[in-house]
Amino acid sequence: MVPVAGEPDLSAPYVPLVSVAGEPDLSAPYVPLVSVAEVAAVFRAEHGRAVAVLARVFGELDIAEDAVQEAFAAAVEKWPLAGLPPSPAGWILTTARNRAIDRLRREASREDKHAQAALLHAQGDPVEEGVVRDDRLRLIFTCCHPALALNVRVALTLRLLGGLTTTEIARAFLVPEPTMAQRLVRAKAKIKAAGIPYRVPYEADLPERVRGVLAVVYLIFNEGYAASSGDELIRSDLCTEAIRLGRLLVELMPDEPEALGLLALMLLQESRRPSRVGPDGFLIPLPQQNRRLWDRELIAEGQDLVRRCLRRGAPGPYQIQAAINAIHSDASSAESTDWTQIVQLYDQMMLVAPSPVVALNRAVAVAEVDGPAAGLALVDDLDLGGYYLFHAIRADFLKRLDRLPEAATAYDSAHALTANTTERNFLQHARNTL
Repeated sequence: MVPVAGEPDLSAPYVPLVSVAGEPDLSAPYVPLVSVAEVAAVFRAEHGRAVAVLARVFGELDIAEDAVQEAFAAAVEKWPLAGLPPSPAGWILTTARNRAIDRLRREASREDKHAQAALLHAQGDPVEEGVVRDDRLRLIFTCCHPALALNVRVALTLRLLGGLTTTEIARAFLVPEPTMAQRLVRAKAKIKAAGIPYRVPYEADLPERVRGVLAVVYLIFNEGYAASSGDELIRSDLCTEAIRLGRLLVELMPDEPEALGLLALMLLQESRRPSRVGPDGFLIPLPQQNRRLWDRELIAEGQDLVRRCLRRGAPGPYQIQAAINAIHSDASSAESTDWTQIVQLYDQMMLVAPSPVVALNRAVAVAEVDGPAAGLALVDDLDLGGYYLFHAIRADFLKRLDRLPEAATAYDSAHALTANTTERNFLQHARNTL
């Protein structure tokens, strides 16, 4: 984790003295009771819920986020000496709430009306240690208010719920860190100024919000499924959180077919996780994956949701993508995949939600049916020069057509456009073995 202003540094070494029989032992080696990695794991698991709970309690995003950051900074100092508390989540929530109240009391004494209001809001509202099922959902609906631009909604949700640092989000959006920091500050200020409430909207307000909320949840999943930067391909914490939110959305909107479709899509993609990276950390493309490693329970659940969607007869982009992934999960091997049906589904997708990325994925399916030359002709008509997968797919088609110098150039372009180490290693290996 890369710390920036206001974010706890969970990577810094911590070297306090060890006390033995009440006296400091300056010669004994220091063995922390809790490692930095363990604190970081709690941060990933609990940051989003803690911010969501405190946003509800205090009615202020900045206060909630700052207090949670301070609580984790305190954990970095105290847990290595004192050990892991019985309820790490409860410890973080209680510590963060106390820090927030202390701050608000100081500011309220200076006649700060906002601080006085927030302090009054928090009186008598205890922090719950158990799972509060809808607090994170409240926060995501707040972040996804129509008053905010879609890219800002995504960034703010990744920051507050995903626990990503400003640096990580800036990399994901390919913008300078100061630019992203300004966007996040402005978004939180807009939420505060507009008085956007921390609640799940009333039923009448759901239709105007649902598209943005579903998009944000899927983008959180995508960042976990194929991280935009870093050494690891997969961030399982983000995948798990997105699926949890997807389940909550289905509970909230059981008659919304796109919510069902999104959950099905995430479950079917998540089912392949055990086979996507080899023991050596090397990326394994879908055709080469060991399908015996796929999670059959997730596949069964995802396929059941797809069938429920089909019975609704109101296809949308998430439902169609889920159906495509269901076909992949049905095939016992890459060779037995029904690519003709997948092309038909992409044809439907181009009618429902056309985009260059959908056209790129359709070209991959067409190439499996009609050959790489047909796929390349479709790809070369797309304006996706800034997207690394565009170049990676072109490289694969060119390689299959034995146009190796052009394939090498395409692999170089793809390599230059991704910041994920696992993907970069895969692309470099593919280029070196032409």
